[in-house]
Amino acid sequence: MTDAAHEPLPATGPAPAPAVQAALPALPAPERRERALALVVERGFVRVAELSSVFGVTTVTARADLDALERRGSIRRVHGGAVPLGSLIEAERPEREPSFEEALAASVEPKRLIGVHAASLVRSGQSVILDVGTTTLQIARALRARTDLDDLTVFTNGLSIALELEPEIPRFTVIVTGGSLRPKQHSLVHPLAGSMLDEVHVDLAFIGCNGVDPVHGVTNANLPEASVKTLMLRASARSIVVADATKLGEVHLGRIAAVDAFDTLITDAAAPAPLIAELREAGLATAIARDPRVEG
Repeated sequence: MTDAAHEPLPATGPAPAPAVQAALPALPAPERRERALALVVERGFVRVAELSSVFGVTTVTARADLDALERRGSIRRVHGGAVPLGSLIEAERPEREPSFEEALAASVEPKRLIGVHAASLVRSGQSVILDVGTTTLQIARALRARTDLDDLTVFTNGLSIALELEPEIPRFTVIVTGGSLRPKQHSLVHPLAGSMLDEVHVDLAFIGCNGVDPVHGVTNANLPEASVKTLMLRASARSIVVADATKLGEVHLGRIAAVDAFDTLITDAAAPAPLIAELREAGLATAIARDPRVEG
């Protein structure tokens, strides 16, 4: 563990949505659920993590509230939250995985800060796994900017990451896992992707995901990539999951591992404080990547 794992929580959670001025005081469950229903109807979609932050409850309680509302026929539960009953949001369609380029355009600054924080943990002479993803691409960019680094070996299943690091050869040794190409993510998966990972043991693995939940663990939107991420976890002496705040409280199809299988989560300052506390209670140390330019 590093000192970052014990970094204090931000004084406040993320800025509330316009309709909610501040976190509500403790409420009886019936009143809390009625207010949750009002938020769902007003906004058209509300995330579990948002309800957790607004009402100051755990994500487990927030999900239980939504489940109760769904049983009443008041809302419809969808991936990550809820929509009003009869909503035209894609509630019953299969989960759509965003392309690498779409994901790259989302949460750009939080991902950059996570990348810088993650890269600061790497030392010359180490071996590192960089999982496919837009947050791990930011780690690759931050590693390139570390002119003090030398003799770094990087294993990756992401073609975009390999190309990002190519100009640093021979300062860095870049090894691509091999495997079948997934065109939307530019990632390499089974068959063959696991063959190399079974043969190596690296110092650090930076693993991306689509969801981090205290109960359901670290998950990904598709099974082929989730399987490779699990192998990366096993092939490393120290494993770090990187996820911006929008992924916290989310649960997806492919389970990578329980949260306590990872050494640390690096996320950004918008992460809801109640959810961070819940993840820490579940055994996942957490570091918050902040912009040093706005630190006091």
